Amino acid sequence: QVQVEESGGGLAQPGGSLRLSCTASVSLFAMGWYRQPPGKQRESVSSINNYGSTSYRESVKGRFTASRDKGDENTVYLQMNNLKSEDTAIYYCKWIWGGRDYWGPGTQVTVSS
Repeated sequence: QVQVEESGGGLAQPGGSLRLSCTASVSLFAMGWYRQPPGKQRESVSSINNYGSTSYRESVKGRFTASRDKGDENTVYLQMNNLKSEDTAIYYCKWIWGGRDYWGPGTQVTVSS
């Protein structure tokens, strides 16, 4: 069983920044960042694989950056800049390993003045 955990959520003002971390009990093959805004369905935000290839949903392009930890193959980050109120959501990490998906419990991000 792969263990996955997110951290780094919190309260930010519009225009502010937060950095989320996702740590798993196995090294990175591929993973995705997802979020679930209040009252809405979960949606894909970004993805990154062990080659460093990334993808982003249109609304976060130019503001969010996914990256790998250079010294730890089990950790990835999501740098979120220029945050907007519509970024408020629970953010989840999905770690792909051995053909299965493993989800973290989520971390709350609230963007409000």
